[in-house]
Amino acid sequence: MNDMDYTLNIKGQLFSLKEPVVMGILNCTPDSFFAGSRKQTEKEIADRANEIVAQGGKIIDVGAFSTGPGADEVSEEEEMRRLRHALPIVRREQPDVPVSVDTYRPDVARMVVEEYGADIINDVSEGGITGIVDKPLEERYDVDAETDDKFKDYPAIFRMMGRLKVPYILMSVQGNLHDMLMNFSKEVQQLRDLHVKDIILDPGYGFGFGKTQEENFAILHEQRKLEVMGLPILAGLSRKRLIWKTLGITADEALNGTTVVNTLALLNGASILRVHDVREAVQATKLVKAYNTSLTPNT
Repeated sequence: MNDMDYTLNIKGQLFSLKEPVVMGILNCTPDSFFAGSRKQTEKEIADRANEIVAQGGKIIDVGAFSTGPGADEVSEEEEMRRLRHALPIVRREQPDVPVSVDTYRPDVARMVVEEYGADIINDVSEGGITGIVDKPLEERYDVDAETDDKFKDYPAIFRMMGRLKVPYILMSVQGNLHDMLMNFSKEVQQLRDLHVKDIILDPGYGFGFGKTQEENFAILHEQRKLEVMGLPILAGLSRKRLIWKTLGITADEALNGTTVVNTLALLNGASILRVHDVREAVQATKLVKAYNTSLTPNT
């Protein structure tokens, strides 16, 4: 677990990450890699939002575009349509719970923050390096922010975050910790230049994010070294290929393995676990907290 008293500014209120929290995944998509996470009808979305909170989740992460291996391209219009359907339902059911939106498109980010009050943007593209798996993101966006001229060569999603001023999850698509730290250092400085204050680092675990099985485990082993950046770390390992391929099972059978790697992530400094199975992840955070507390000398 982390030793830092990290906080996020969520609409003017401090959201504490002193103790790790669980972010529950709500996929309003027909093709997410874990079939059990797909929620499309109003009832399915409402039930999932309520389930996440009832099981101890502190953040709801809404995704409308699967970027996993084998996923189909989704137009920006379709991504927006899905989010316009899902977000009002989530807000109605859980008005006081921070909502993150999983998107790498600047105009989608603007829409969900300005129209629906999304609290966090979760970008899996490392600032536009890649969009859907193994497909470079070549589109250039105009961002009508005051900083455009001075920072016109910065990634468009970074410039959009400078406009939106909400917490931002920066996910790496680098295959080793050295390159990850080098890129994070440059990217965090660019975000700081744009006055983005709340940044969360995501190592980007998964076959689809520029890493082999071996590289995923090596980064997990060294994850605590990312603390040199002084920023909270999000671990998104839930039911990923590195688990089920290693064990020779399917994503549907990967709950136990997910709990194991989530525990390793917590022991290596994760502040947020992004998961499909909220109850089990919350249990892992409680057990790791008890374990760490037992190691603290009595004073």
